[in-house]
Amino acid sequence: MEQGVNVSNIQTQEKLDKKEIVKLFKEGCKSCEEHKIGIEYERLPIFSVTSKAADYSSEFGVCNFLRNFAKEENWDYITDDYNIIGLKQEHDTITLEPGCQIELSLKPEKTIGELKNNIDNLNKNMKPILNKSGITLLNYGVSPLSTHKSINLIPKKRYHLMAKYLWGILSDVMMRETAGVQCCIDFESEEDAMNKFRIANKLTPFMTAMFANSPIRGGVETGYKSFRALSWLNTDNDRCGFVGQIDDKFSFDEYVDYVLDSPMIFINRETGTIPVNGKINFLEFMQNGFEDFSANIDDFKLHANLYFPEVRMRNFVEIRNHDCVGKNLQYSILAIYKGILYSHCAMNEIEELLKPFEYRDFSELRYNVPKSALNAKIGKFFVKDIAKEILYIAEKSLIGMDTGEENYLDAIKEYTLNGISPADVIIKNWNGLWNKDIRKLVKFVSE
Repeated sequence: MEQGVNVSNIQTQEKLDKKEIVKLFKEGCKSCEEHKIGIEYERLPIFSVTSKAADYSSEFGVCNFLRNFAKEENWDYITDDYNIIGLKQEHDTITLEPGCQIELSLKPEKTIGELKNNIDNLNKNMKPILNKSGITLLNYGVSPLSTHKSINLIPKKRYHLMAKYLWGILSDVMMRETAGVQCCIDFESEEDAMNKFRIANKLTPFMTAMFANSPIRGGVETGYKSFRALSWLNTDNDRCGFVGQIDDKFSFDEYVDYVLDSPMIFINRETGTIPVNGKINFLEFMQNGFEDFSANIDDFKLHANLYFPEVRMRNFVEIRNHDCVGKNLQYSILAIYKGILYSHCAMNEIEELLKPFEYRDFSELRYNVPKSALNAKIGKFFVKDIAKEILYIAEKSLIGMDTGEENYLDAIKEYTLNGISPADVIIKNWNGLWNKDIRKLVKFVSE
């Protein structure tokens, strides 16, 4: 893209066409034989001795860990203005979220077992280097002791611009304190993508409840079972939550319309990052440009990446709403979605199960789940009862696939069939055996 273009010249340039954008999503279509499953797995780094959030730049901080790991395991640096913000090796990355949360993004695989083996191997290689730095990684949804006031942003320009712009009262908590698990699902066609998108959206509040795992924050019980989910409710409603009414007629074209309508935060050019700060949305950028710049396809990719709904369309369906969990619960998340979204029969059963509820019901539930989790109600029904049905449908489907992957549901069955979430166990122990000792919580969520 040529820099320094005069505003008067913008009109003569070929404008970015919406069809070109829609094509990005259509390019994700794959045959069923090619379908895989992916995971993005974030964890919270703390200093083992103090239980406080590990920082970026100190002698034994997270940057030092990345540097040592890259040297030991032959990974390449990912940098931003010469600052190390992650590592890569072939298709795998270890990256840092705004508050130093460590995210593993491994290449998708056909089976959950392959993904688990890859993550286990990576964890095995990371552990001795983390130990030398005195860092422990937590499988937990929110910082248990440190709050955003004492957690500095890493030196990545994008995050500093986001922090200045995002207007929700808990956006700093979301950015600096939280960690989640995301699941990535392939699709065969636009129709298949939209079916999966719709059903995944309807499942999100139930899944948030089942895997709620962030009741203790800043060393105290918050009164919420998923404080992480609460933070997302209060981050930026222009780009978070459900996309549209999650109805039957959604399309790539309509999804793009929602993204185009959301305010822009910044654009990147060779000369640097140019703040937009919500002055225009992306559609206005396409039509009229911004300052001396006109829109290109890379601008849209960036903008779409700064759009944070519960379920996001990419070249795959990205489901984003779960607290970070461990003890194999992260693989239960994958198993539920694989069992449901890779089976037409299971998707139809979920549709039938959730047929009594309207958009308003799902929206209200999304606001009630952070506090009550499985004890929340949708209409006349408890979430805990519907969650059991969701689990049953996923298990039946996985058994039918004959891959043995129904075994990955065992970890969550222990909770859901008893009507509880991981947060309920933590709250009980916090007020009982642990006697509000943060070290015991840390030990529990680091195993």
